[in-house]
Amino acid sequence: MIVYFLDHSMLKPNKTVTIACYVFVTMLVLWAITAFRLPTYQQKPVAKVIDVQDTFPIPKANPKQLFYLQRTANTNTIVYEINEDAKGQIIKDEPVVVHWLRFAEDGAKKELSYIQRVFAYGIKTEKVTDTSFEMHINSYKKKVLYLMRNKGNNKYRMLAIINAKMTVLKRVFIRIDPGGSFWKPNVIYIEMKGTDVVTGKEAMERFKVAT
Repeated sequence: MIVYFLDHSMLKPNKTVTIACYVFVTMLVLWAITAFRLPTYQQKPVAKVIDVQDTFPIPKANPKQLFYLQRTANTNTIVYEINEDAKGQIIKDEPVVVHWLRFAEDGAKKELSYIQRVFAYGIKTEKVTDTSFEMHINSYKKKVLYLMRNKGNNKYRMLAIINAKMTVLKRVFIRIDPGGSFWKPNVIYIEMKGTDVVTGKEAMERFKVAT
């Protein structure tokens, strides 16, 4: 359509006209790009999901504490400690003692009831050597724990295999949803967390409990 506005002299090759046409076409293209450019939207940052167990209180570390256990029911925490005599020697007949820290109440230390100790959170121990023991929590016998003395500092620590690696166990968390009972709770998963004995990095594993 631009041809109709040009006389015959302008149809002859002319460097000035060629440049003008090039500039005109370029401006037209730039205008089209600007006019029909789609709006851009800024992507919103994805909110980080925080697991409920990572909001629970952490028991104050003490030299005897081996690891602790928490559940979704409340923040009350079961603490597992090394059992030593007055001379600091491990009591081989009962190397580990267990008690509550009632964070959901007043934070007081309390003993487990008989049922809690025998059928749930107590620990079964088998001596292997004078300085090593195999054990498991009474409510879940399939996961073997190892109480062993560290040759470096002569301190005892609780070991567990987490993600196929030997790990110093620090925390056990049990996700329990509604729908079960005291004797058969609706356990969704057990989470174990600790420190890799080789790399020193944090290790974590979740696994389902077979019913």
